[in-house]
Amino acid sequence: MGAYQLLHLDRVPAHAVIHDSVELVKQGRERGAAGMVNAVLRKLQRSALSVRRSETDRPGQGASRAAEPAVSAHPDWMVQRWVQRYGADAAQATCRWDQEPAGTAVRAQPDLDFAGVETEPGYFLTMARRVVRGDVGRAAAVREGRAWIQDEGSQLVGEIAAGAVPDARRVLDLCAAPGGKTAILAERLSGAEISAVDVSRARLDQMGKRAEFHRLRAEGRLRLEAADVAKLVLQPEWDLILCDVPCTGTGTMARNPEIRLRVCKADLPRQHQRQAAILRTGLRGLKPGGRLIYSTCSLEPEENEQVVAEVLAATPGFRVVPVGETLDRLAETGVVTAEGRERLRSATEASFLRTLPGVHPCDGFFAAVIATASRD
Repeated sequence: MGAYQLLHLDRVPAHAVIHDSVELVKQGRERGAAGMVNAVLRKLQRSALSVRRSETDRPGQGASRAAEPAVSAHPDWMVQRWVQRYGADAAQATCRWDQEPAGTAVRAQPDLDFAGVETEPGYFLTMARRVVRGDVGRAAAVREGRAWIQDEGSQLVGEIAAGAVPDARRVLDLCAAPGGKTAILAERLSGAEISAVDVSRARLDQMGKRAEFHRLRAEGRLRLEAADVAKLVLQPEWDLILCDVPCTGTGTMARNPEIRLRVCKADLPRQHQRQAAILRTGLRGLKPGGRLIYSTCSLEPEENEQVVAEVLAATPGFRVVPVGETLDRLAETGVVTAEGRERLRSATEASFLRTLPGVHPCDGFFAAVIATASRD
């Protein structure tokens, strides 16, 4: 309520809004959260003031932003970048999407029954189901690991990775937790041994408890390793490597709304540096004829195509493979539906995959397929 008052109402002074919000928290059970509420609202107050000043300084801009509350709820610097990069319509669609409750998608066989839960087919994928009504988290299929909750954009990246080398025998998943894409790789590449690496031992332990990974670990097909991916020393022995790197997450703000308050432009160079280090590590482990998929859930070019361009320019022997080639194969094998393949044409930019929230009904993801130059 305090955030809404600061952003959209002006009858109550900001200092009074913050004071009342903090006092309300103190009357509840989580009194210790009062400090956090105070800090968040003060930061939001400064952000809102900056937006209002910029609107005053730019004739004509204030009216358009005031008429679009969803846009005003995002940092001005972020919206301006999206407008310049993707166009005003796409930027507004993304802002509106971020203001709605995040939808739920599951990965499951098309004929799997979710008792008491209404679903509809996915937008792109045969194995994706979008939840229309009901609590799918309580469904037996999810509890037993026969299905799992995963955004369809995330599923799509996992399918592209598996489809890039369908005969892969040795697979390396870097930055693997929480494991949704790892599970797709294991499902699609039934003859492969998979090593999943993540810097967080706690996240790996949680991943290892997932029902769908028990059998894989018992069979010796899945190995979990806690390590700083950027510091790994790899040998060129992997058929397929997935680098789903840490990022600002600006493509996931519908389910992570705090990102708009936490992320600033200064974060982008820092993220870029670490992402480039992880990609360089991954390329060193790719065997001749192999494929590496670089992906993020960010909408920012500094974390996506600029990382790929910088690393490949300094690393001879690798090239970008148009993602459309993999999508065509996935459509031919029925992984991507016929309708989904046509819809994905708007998500293919240059040689890359890029889903935009609101333009596409999923989180925003970027993916590039990189190959050793020796393979045709």
